[in-house]
Amino acid sequence: MPIIKAAVAHEFGAPLVIEDVDLRAPEGSEVEVTLEAVAICHSDISFAEGAWGGSLPAVYGHEAAGRVTATGPLVRGVSVGDPVVVTLIRACGMCRSCAGGKPTACETPYDGDKGPLKTAQGGKLHQAMAAGAFAQKVVVEAAQVVRISEEIPMTSASLIACGVITGVGAVVNAAELRAGQDVVVIGAGGVGLNAIQGARIAGARRIVAVDMSEEKLDVALEFGATDGVLATGDSPWRAAKAAMGRGADAVIVTVGVAPAYDAAPRYLAGGGKVIMVGMPHTGAFSSYEPANFAALGQAMVGSKMGDVVIQRDIPWMVDLYKQGRLKLDELVSGTWSLDQINEAIADTKTGAARRNVIVFD
Repeated sequence: MPIIKAAVAHEFGAPLVIEDVDLRAPEGSEVEVTLEAVAICHSDISFAEGAWGGSLPAVYGHEAAGRVTATGPLVRGVSVGDPVVVTLIRACGMCRSCAGGKPTACETPYDGDKGPLKTAQGGKLHQAMAAGAFAQKVVVEAAQVVRISEEIPMTSASLIACGVITGVGAVVNAAELRAGQDVVVIGAGGVGLNAIQGARIAGARRIVAVDMSEEKLDVALEFGATDGVLATGDSPWRAAKAAMGRGADAVIVTVGVAPAYDAAPRYLAGGGKVIMVGMPHTGAFSSYEPANFAALGQAMVGSKMGDVVIQRDIPWMVDLYKQGRLKLDELVSGTWSLDQINEAIADTKTGAARRNVIVFD
């Protein structure tokens, strides 16, 4: 097995440790990708803090881009040397969800304890989120990668793997937004900015960003929001409705805190949908009056990874970037080395960063 460097979590809430690990060669329909960039997603941080449990020791990281450097004998569609985006969407292609066009809801479980990673001593090392991309290389199913243009920088391409497809997909796929409709996006962080971009691309009439930070609201306007509302104000849904002249057809909740979900229905118009993207910690609860949803024909819809089909959706997002219609470079707050990953995580936790990206030589 080749030896690579990886950032390993040995204890929830503790700093990651840079160490040598074993990565076996790709088998069957797997590919090996030598990474050039991996972004730090808040989901990685939540997992590393133990928010949703999981197996340790583990290698997190799932928002990555690099080049294919080896393939298993059954791989088709990508070749050694291809630049690719690496996602966590490990879809079997055979279960009811995959066959029904919902690969993000694949029903075939994956045991990351039995993946391609081992400790340097040959012990168990969990490949978190079927990716384990806080490392120099990954071995993943070929179905998890999408070939991309040589024209897109790897730092920007890595963001497509999660934050971009999740935000844009929540609007286009889950909300099924139509031109002329009105949108509220709660949270103007990395995913929220991409939901705002998705609404702009889909032709929304009004796009209202709601956040705790005036600075983030200013950034939201740069990405396509027509209005910004401070969540710290009294009844921010009233200000949002005043900006739109009505309630929203879709409210995209991109922050993982229960109070945001408590407030979300207050922004809706009759027949509108709350799209649930942000994931609160296990044990967090919100409450609603179901009669309001029934009487007004409203809905709450969960959206995992933007309900994307990566082989369909990532190519057109890359093309939008090349046309200048999808901002990616502007999402990168800073670049860091793998040795600096704990500092990059700390910076991300301040809430000021759009996306911090680990880059490899």
